[in-house]
Amino acid sequence: MHRFFPGQSMPGTTRRTVLRGLGGAAVLGAGIPLLSACAGNSASSDTKTVTVGSNASDAVPKKAYGDVYAAFTKQSGIEVTLNTKDHNTFQEQINSYLQGTPDDVFQWFAGYRMQFFAEKGLATPIDDVWKTIGGNFPPAMHDLSKGQDGKYYLVPLTTSPWAVFYRKSVFEKHGYEVPTTWDAYVALCRRMKKDGLVPIAYGDKDAWPAMGSFDQINFRLNGYDFHVELMAGKASWTDAKVRKVFDTWAETLPYHQEGAVGRTWQDAAQTLVAKKAGMYMLGMFVAQQFTDKADLDDLDFFAFPEIDPAYGQDTVEAPTDGIMLSKKPRNHAGSVKLLEFLGTPQAEETYLKADPSLIAASSKADTSAYSALQKKAYAMISGAKHLTQFMDRDSRPDFTSTVMQPALQKFVRDPKGIDGLLSSIERQKKTIFASG
Repeated sequence: MHRFFPGQSMPGTTRRTVLRGLGGAAVLGAGIPLLSACAGNSASSDTKTVTVGSNASDAVPKKAYGDVYAAFTKQSGIEVTLNTKDHNTFQEQINSYLQGTPDDVFQWFAGYRMQFFAEKGLATPIDDVWKTIGGNFPPAMHDLSKGQDGKYYLVPLTTSPWAVFYRKSVFEKHGYEVPTTWDAYVALCRRMKKDGLVPIAYGDKDAWPAMGSFDQINFRLNGYDFHVELMAGKASWTDAKVRKVFDTWAETLPYHQEGAVGRTWQDAAQTLVAKKAGMYMLGMFVAQQFTDKADLDDLDFFAFPEIDPAYGQDTVEAPTDGIMLSKKPRNHAGSVKLLEFLGTPQAEETYLKADPSLIAASSKADTSAYSALQKKAYAMISGAKHLTQFMDRDSRPDFTSTVMQPALQKFVRDPKGIDGLLSSIERQKKTIFASG
């Protein structure tokens, strides 16, 4: 969910509601009213119809998905009944929806939030589908689509990366070079501040952007495997490795835009648009703030710099959306055909014609119509050794919402007392993860 463009729900709102959508066992079966608009349709017992539960309620993604399903119907003769629910409502009620009579397939997210429902038996493995579509995806997408049991549960469709965005004209004017190492990054921040720029635009009013900052530093400093362990609640937040993440982050806080906790990401982005800030670490959705074409053409990005050479820049944060098969699809055969179609370059190309703000998850999709920004994003993701999904997709949302968001805001406001902060996070983590 961590890339939002015109016509899609805003990140702040989504993050406030995601806790109810996937809070773990305490929420599972809590009696939330079923998604009546998305409940399984009896028509799906007809082998010529497949029903889809969709959270793409906004105009742009709704049309894009509609075009994809229309293309499938034209090719296969199988009708698709698209049951669309408001994006946030879908997430709030997803637990009860999947336990009731869900549609044959449903749109969802890669990462922990996919694995959660797979582990609870609320989704069907689709290894047979991946035997057909596997060659269309890079290894990292294979990994993102698997449950903890090693079976496939998701067909990825679209994705986009988090990176450090900047204005090409600003770099050219001042003679700045793109930093590839942490030392070069800090030196550039120092130089930008001397030149009268805000080195790093920053807005954490909605409490989620700071999670992205932590992610980048953690997997650059400690590697992908440790990052995954920490997000899964298996590694300790009092580990010296985590303390080093915060110490490293603190080096650059003096170069971040002041008053970040009181500023939205959109307002922070406007300082980059206005050439008052030199850089902004965010998702590709930052481009929506560049409403003038000349400004948009001037936008570029680079991968978050290397901190430890052992891990380099091999991990990319790239939230990915796709489709899953429900626990008891009425039309299993038709659903498999649809999922196989969704795993083709044709399906992704059809989607992106209506919604060019994202990029295809497939490594075989035609990129000739991509903008320069899309092509660069595609290359970054395709070349990644590991892909992460963002903290509140890679960990329990009840933990990230109730513990990590306020903790990180506290750190951004005042980086002192890190040890006490980490001890508090670890105590709360143990309680939440022990709840099931």
